[in-house]
Amino acid sequence: MTVLHGTAVAYQGRGVLILGASGAGKSGLALQLMALGGVLVADDAVQVALANGEVTLGCPANIHGMIEARGVGLLSVNAIERATLAFVVDLDKTAAERLPEPRTTSVLGVDYPVVWGKNNRDLAPVIRCLLGGGQIMPTK
Repeated sequence: MTVLHGTAVAYQGRGVLILGASGAGKSGLALQLMALGGVLVADDAVQVALANGEVTLGCPANIHGMIEARGVGLLSVNAIERATLAFVVDLDKTAAERLPEPRTTSVLGVDYPVVWGKNNRDLAPVIRCLLGGGQIMPTK
């Protein structure tokens, strides 16, 4: 198991790992996803583990059920113990193309779809669609 600086949210057991520098908006995006029906897995520190070829997301016990709301403080929220990683969002990278080809990134040696999310105003609903089972389609 490894702990990554990031945030994780799930919908029906499918999880998204949100990565980015401090202040990139990981917690804010998680709060938006929670408002769209998602549930918190972890904020600030995400435990990632590999089991049977799949990466699972979890939370250190000392911060379980807590999320930072910038300008408000720490919030106590409902959270789940674990989710299976479905894809990754990188808030440090911007997609310059209007319709980029699907991208992947490796987490614990397993490739997952990755969305470059910096400056994407539609990011929360896109992620919610993907967590609900949607897929990023090739453009060519």
